[in-house]
Amino acid sequence: MKTKKEATEILKILKNYYPEATCSLDFETPFQIVIAVMLSAQCTDERVNKTTPLLFKEYGTPEKLSKIDLKKLEDIIHPCGFYKNKAKNALACSQKLVSDFKRNCS
Repeated sequence: MKTKKEATEILKILKNYYPEATCSLDFETPFQIVIAVMLSAQCTDERVNKTTPLLFKEYGTPEKLSKIDLKKLEDIIHPCGFYKNKAKNALACSQKLVSDFKRNCS
């Protein structure tokens, strides 16, 4: 995307073309949808929605997730499959958001 205007125009076209489209993943913040989408790779949205309440209850912000022990994160997201890579990437994403923006990104 070159500009915000172009992105907005594409979004308008997609909304007109798919007026009934909704997201099946449960989330409350932009950060949470990013993590939920990461977990959804090769996994059902239903399974992700059963896993994220526990994760987001304690670690629903970049600051909180960036400090979680990797093994603990793996244990929480294990039901989503490919949990080692997903945990590593979710942790790295959280840490990058905190280090680059140094504010609550939720």
